[in-house]
Amino acid sequence: MCDYSLMAVPNRLAAEGEELVAHRFPTGSVGLASPADLSRISDPAQSQPRGFWTTVKNFFNPPVRQPVPAVCIPPGARLQLRDIPDRLQRELQIGPVEEVTFTQITAAVNSYRDAVRFSNGRQVRLQELREGQHVHVLDLSLAEAFEPLIEEHHAILR
Repeated sequence: MCDYSLMAVPNRLAAEGEELVAHRFPTGSVGLASPADLSRISDPAQSQPRGFWTTVKNFFNPPVRQPVPAVCIPPGARLQLRDIPDRLQRELQIGPVEEVTFTQITAAVNSYRDAVRFSNGRQVRLQELREGQHVHVLDLSLAEAFEPLIEEHHAILR
């Protein structure tokens, strides 16, 4: 799922095998995004005007950039978390690369609930991940057991 704070951001469901990165969205929340979407907004070739008149035109009518969509993960999905910072490795007694299960730690509204659970049972909220940390989506099939919860969540948002 996507935390409540990312509901104002365009979002989409993850795909198996997809590479993602932890990203701080304009809402201030950390979520997952596609590196391709991130490179699209930070491409310097697109952001540099080519001449004087283009600069003037862009000043009065700035080009519209599509926001980076948040990539939502259903609870129960298996992920591979990479580039785990040394501090978290020591604190959680884990390695630099770990297989984790995506989970929600609470059903409370207006609270950060998205987290990953390590094989040793420890959990970390997505908000605690380091920006730029890599995540590989291994398997979404276990998330099917959570389909009623996902549908209930979407019904609440409508």
